[in-house]
Amino acid sequence: MTGLPQTPNSGTRPKLRIAVLLSGSGTSLENIFDHIDQGLPAEVVCVLASSKSAFGLERAEKRSIPAIAVPRRDHADVVEFNDALHAALEPYAPDLVCLLGFMSPFELRGRYEGRALNVHPALIPAFSGKGFYGHHVHEAVLKKGVKLTGATVHFVTDGYDEGPILLQQTVDVLDDDTPDSLAGRVQALERRLVLEAIELIAAGRVRIEDGRTWIASEGAA
Repeated sequence: MTGLPQTPNSGTRPKLRIAVLLSGSGTSLENIFDHIDQGLPAEVVCVLASSKSAFGLERAEKRSIPAIAVPRRDHADVVEFNDALHAALEPYAPDLVCLLGFMSPFELRGRYEGRALNVHPALIPAFSGKGFYGHHVHEAVLKKGVKLTGATVHFVTDGYDEGPILLQQTVDVLDDDTPDSLAGRVQALERRLVLEAIELIAAGRVRIEDGRTWIASEGAA
């Protein structure tokens, strides 16, 4: 088993401490904020962005949450970039790192195994791996002519889109879909699955074993 946060099985379970890594507007971050306001048992302790202009930083600042730009272009390579990411995360001791539209590799470095989630806009292992991100995914789905696509929430590993799958659901691909119209429906599903994943982890219902995730029945964690 790997290092998911372990919390007591009681009504006094502490809130799950989340760090969010993003590269763009932060709509999924805002969705998390809205549901925290409605009782989601979590708190966002910091937001890191790979670009100074990412609007997600402004969303965090409006909530008085530490918003830290770690520009990818300021660092010579992925290793140096991750040095900066880990240094920025260190003071906040997150239980869980959520990559929400984060367009750069995040190295676990022995600290975040089983504690970092990514969201992919397709049904892994289809349309996944290096080069499959953003609209590239939806364009490939439409070109292939598949009738179903969807979204996947999975734990991060060192391989692109190869970590244990936590949640996965489908959406229909319509005959008149464009990459934009398909992306809209998939993104709505992504936001819902992220919230469900946070709920499950906060409740202590998720374990990772032999490269697979297992979800305990409600009340059995």
